[in-house]
Amino acid sequence: MRVYARQLYDHLPYLRRYARALTGATERGDDLVTRCVEVAVMAPSRFGLEAGARVPLYALLHLLFDEDGDGLPTPSPHPIERALASLPEGERRMYLLITLEGLTVPEAAQVLQIPAPEGQDRLTVARDKVRNALTQRVLVVEDNPILAMEIGSLVTDMGHVVCGTANNEQEALELLEAEKPTLALLDVRLADGGSGVEVARRLRQKRAMRTIFVTAFDGDLEEADARHLGQIVRKPFTNEAIQAAISRAVFMPSPVALA
Repeated sequence: MRVYARQLYDHLPYLRRYARALTGATERGDDLVTRCVEVAVMAPSRFGLEAGARVPLYALLHLLFDEDGDGLPTPSPHPIERALASLPEGERRMYLLITLEGLTVPEAAQVLQIPAPEGQDRLTVARDKVRNALTQRVLVVEDNPILAMEIGSLVTDMGHVVCGTANNEQEALELLEAEKPTLALLDVRLADGGSGVEVARRLRQKRAMRTIFVTAFDGDLEEADARHLGQIVRKPFTNEAIQAAISRAVFMPSPVALA
């Protein structure tokens, strides 16, 4: 067994990374890798240890994971993991093997014991589904029409959908009910004396939505004890600042709804 220790040692970081993604939990993934190593050293030629190959070990992880029961990941609050968990298991594993582990399509197909063309089809479908799952319906709350248009263009350029633009509290709350946004970009001081802070609180109460404040008056957030409600992009903003904030929001865990 000792002769294979070096090969297994070199593979361990990759196996742990993949097992954690496969199971959706650190401890569960590490337990799976421990079992994988125990089985592999008992049959080194079958699982690629003699050749120093890692691909057969991914297949062994799948086999052991499926033996555990339903072969499904632990639920996660992270958007990307939720999107992946919504995929059929064959598509999810193909996506992880390619995007996380860097396997080629033929290698991943070998792990899954399917023809390479079928593997490519699964990958294409999985990528489309993940992209769609991460696409946000964005509500823009901004009383300056030029800035609202500029923000909307940035949102669209990133592949998301502007589901509505409001310039006051009432319009924003009406759009919340009608359009079911998943992300909001808000100014703090709105037309008619309205407050983006109050809109953000209502959004969090009703839908536990992510919010981004785009404002020159970030001091108002401090006074209102509202910095916890969302990221802040200060005006005058840059395109890069808006896009970075949106990207962070997309991949953040869902916020807790306010009571």
